[in-house]
Amino acid sequence: MPELPEVETTVRGLEKVLQGRRLERVEPRRADLRRAIPQDLGQRLTGARVTALGRRAKYGLIGTDRGDTLVFHLGMSGRWRIDPDEIGKHDHLLIETDEGRVLALNDARRFGSLDLVPTGELAEWPGFAGLGPEPLGGTIDGLWLRKRLEGRSAAIKLMLLDQRIVAGLGNIYVCEALFRARIDPRKAAGRVGRPKLDALAGAIPAVLEDAIRAGGSSLRDFAAPDGELGYFSKTFDVYGREGEPCRGGCGGVVRRIVQGGRSTFYCPRCQR
Repeated sequence: MPELPEVETTVRGLEKVLQGRRLERVEPRRADLRRAIPQDLGQRLTGARVTALGRRAKYGLIGTDRGDTLVFHLGMSGRWRIDPDEIGKHDHLLIETDEGRVLALNDARRFGSLDLVPTGELAEWPGFAGLGPEPLGGTIDGLWLRKRLEGRSAAIKLMLLDQRIVAGLGNIYVCEALFRARIDPRKAAGRVGRPKLDALAGAIPAVLEDAIRAGGSSLRDFAAPDGELGYFSKTFDVYGREGEPCRGGCGGVVRRIVQGGRSTFYCPRCQR
C-alpha cells in the first residue's frame, strides 16, 4: 500500500499539471471504489480552478476555488496517470484541464477512495478527525514522544502505526526509522528512554524525506504520475531483508517477526 512518501510524490507530480488550472472535464467512470463516490463530484468540480494541492496523512488533497477539496486515497493499487496513451477499464476518474492535459486515476483493486469535502471542514472530516500531527511538520521531538508514549505497554512499533499518535506513518518507514534510532520494535513504548526517543524523533522525518527524494518505494503497483518508479526500496536497511547482513556494521542478521498482523524487520544485535 502506498505510504506517506508515495502520496507526497504523487501530489508533487500532480501539482506540476494541476496547479492554477481550470478543470474543463471531471468524469467519474463508476459509482464507487472502496466506498461510494459522491454523485455530484463531476458537477461540482467541472469548471473549478485548482488553487492548492497537498497531503494529510496518506490522503492527497486537491483544493479548488469553489471551496471544495477533492480528497483521494490510493488504497493498495491506486495511481494517477498523466496523459495516458489510452483510457483503460481501471481508470475510474478522468480529469481534463484547460491546457488539454488529461489525468486518470487508475485503481485495479478499487481499495482507494474519492471524497469531496468543503475545504473549511477538512479538519472535522471523519477521515482526519483525531489524527496526530504530521511527521514532517517539525512538531515532533523526543519530549513530545515521551509525553504521548508515557506508561504505554504496547510495543513501540505498534504505537507508531497508531494514526492518533503520528499521522501517516506506515509499516515500511516505521521499520526503517526504528532501525536508524537503534530501537527494538518489540520494546514497550513507555520504556523507551529519552535519548532513544530523541534519536527516533530525528529518524522519522529523515527516512521519510530520503524516501520522498527517491520518489518513494515502488512495491508492486505504485508509480509516480509521470510513470517513474521510486527507488528508495533499493536502499532499505531492514525492510524486506530477512536473513541478510545488517547494514549497520554490527555483524548481525536481519530478522522478521509479525506484530499486529504485519511483518516487522529489524536487527536483533543493534536494535535494543
